[in-house]
Amino acid sequence: MQKPFEEIIKTFTPSDDGRLDSLLKFTALAEEMDSIARRTKIADGSRAQNDAEHSWRIALMALLFKEYFAQDVDERKAALLCLAHDLVEIYAGDTFAYDAAANVGKEEREQAAAQKLFGQLPDDIARKLRALWDEFEQFKTPESRYANCMDRLEPFLNNSLSLTGGTWAEAGATVAMIEKRIGPLKENMPRVWEWVQKNIAVGIQKGFIKE
Repeated sequence: MQKPFEEIIKTFTPSDDGRLDSLLKFTALAEEMDSIARRTKIADGSRAQNDAEHSWRIALMALLFKEYFAQDVDERKAALLCLAHDLVEIYAGDTFAYDAAANVGKEEREQAAAQKLFGQLPDDIARKLRALWDEFEQFKTPESRYANCMDRLEPFLNNSLSLTGGTWAEAGATVAMIEKRIGPLKENMPRVWEWVQKNIAVGIQKGFIKE
């Protein structure tokens, strides 16, 4: 059984620099993302994906798909948004997109988690990471819209590769549910949206998606 972070960090040897200590402790805490299981499976379906894998992969995607986004976008800034967007789940946990009941109170849980999490950092770095997280959540800048598209596209890709329908089948997802979730791509990444529609049609044909 994995030891809780509070127990592990007791073995930390402090330096004579409080700022350095807080950065090192936060880096150790960030490893907790490895243990946050998502409902989405990895592409081969053998196990659940974790938050660290998801965040790393969508950050990589942000560096790859810029040409398919409808606006000019700073892909490096978008990659930073992707890396920061799920950090609060260290305390708030992952919320499954297709579970309506679990999504009740999600914003409040994540706001409280953000306060607790970023409050452990030096003020200037806390403001920087909190600003990245807020920007992703607010969906107002081109970079945040692009990062959100990556966040929606990545699990869609894994579900499309699944031999069992992945979380679409598990949740009994309908076309309307899936299109609502991945809807930002329709306006912002129309060429990719065409591919999305083809995969939804295949999912219906295979019985993974309800019409």
